Amino acid sequence: MFKEFKEFALKGNLIDMAVAFVMGAAFTKLSAAFIEDLVMPLIGRISGGMDYTNKFFALSDKVTATNLAEAKKQGAVLAYGDFITIGINFVIVAFVMFLVVKSINKAKTLTAKEAAATPPEPSAQEKLLVEIRDLLKQKA
Repeated sequence: MFKEFKEFALKGNLIDMAVAFVMGAAFTKLSAAFIEDLVMPLIGRISGGMDYTNKFFALSDKVTATNLAEAKKQGAVLAYGDFITIGINFVIVAFVMFLVVKSINKAKTLTAKEAAATPPEPSAQEKLLVEIRDLLKQKA
């Protein structure tokens, strides 16, 4: 049983998935920083200085705070600013993944065309037959 587990754990697919998971986590942090620190300030500037991170609707009369963190402590809030930020993050990540998949598919297509363009090398039997043919031509 341990041997089977060892074979499963050391398969290339499992290791590839682990690497992909770690890279995905790192990409998530990178894209979140990109959205929060670069994109959202630009959108805020275009929209007249609006800061989406603190946008919310109070669902309780007890909520009197003006920032989201304090409002959540006071009662129920509908934090639509976070949703907007996460939505933009999703669109950017989806677009980047689209570009990655598109470039991989293009590389596969080019590789397939190159493989189809180069004829396969003749087998050992074909090479021998060519030598025999050439020798017979020389004798004749």
